Amino acid sequence: MSSIWKNRLSLSIFGQSHGAAIGVTIDGIPAGESIDFDALDAFMLRRAPGRFPWTTPRKESDTPEFLSGMVRGKTCGAPISAIIRNSNTRPADYESVKKIPRPGHADFTARVKHGDYVDLSGGGHFSGRLTAALCIAGGICLQILERRGIFIGAHISGVGKAEWFFDPMNINEVLLKSLHAMDIPVIEPKNAQFVIEKIECAKKDGDSVGGVVECAAIGLPVGLGSPMFGGMENRISQLVFAIPAVKGIEFGAGFGAAGLRGSQNNDPFIINGGQVQTATNNHGGILGGITSGMPLIFRAAVKPTPSISQAQKSVDLDKNESATLEIKGRHDPCIVPRAVPCFEAALAIAVYDAILEK
Repeated sequence: MSSIWKNRLSLSIFGQSHGAAIGVTIDGIPAGESIDFDALDAFMLRRAPGRFPWTTPRKESDTPEFLSGMVRGKTCGAPISAIIRNSNTRPADYESVKKIPRPGHADFTARVKHGDYVDLSGGGHFSGRLTAALCIAGGICLQILERRGIFIGAHISGVGKAEWFFDPMNINEVLLKSLHAMDIPVIEPKNAQFVIEKIECAKKDGDSVGGVVECAAIGLPVGLGSPMFGGMENRISQLVFAIPAVKGIEFGAGFGAAGLRGSQNNDPFIINGGQVQTATNNHGGILGGITSGMPLIFRAAVKPTPSISQAQKSVDLDKNESATLEIKGRHDPCIVPRAVPCFEAALAIAVYDAILEK
């Protein structure tokens, strides 16, 4: 099933954007793990809509309601099931999209696959709203990892294109936690205004803009993951592509490595404090699908929000003729700022799953 991810951990994500609720069932987390619900709510708030002028005006609390798997604030070994009730829905805004699909959305492919019964209100099950459920699971995993000395954080690497990057050799807990506290998470605070101006400019034009998010994990032991299909890149990528707007991912030097020679791209091994490390980190903390102990770093490309207020060319599927579409409803001119915690969640799930396997 496409909405189930399974390895040592198992995730099942359910619901639709304008349905009664969305949610997740998480199986495989051992009993006895403490969950700080206030910290989880704070994490969820970073992704929630309606908080700033540059986000959709749709307001949802995004507070998880736990139905099972928890006893007195600790996991009990049973599957954890949690829902977020949708309270601010407007399905009438999407009546026309079954007939005239929105360019860039899943409306056309979803209708062909599921027929007239498909729910496309707000994107239905294809909506970025479902990433809130992913963040419930990821937020829990983040807390468990931090108790093991593993820290994860992400920042906006650029709007439109990647412009700012982590120092691949010097990422620390203080930096990663500082990003969690920012409305616009950027390494250099001065760049936040640049991001806002880019988004506001697109919004003024009735358009949208994409960007790049860079995510890192530190404190990882050597030896997580495996070659071939169980490699860390594979696990992380599968979870990252559950974020609907993602169109590409790269690890370490990524596509830049294609322009280097082996003598430039290879990371020499050194002894530092009695530990084997690498002098550089072009490999992004993964060798042969297995963590090397260096900071794990990846970047993901996020496409512009497909829903824009400009008139667009489409087709009338019922009449089989050309049509013009003007989209109604509430949409983000740029989803990159709200997507940042989603990438942290995806990485946390992949890392914790690999730890359970090891």
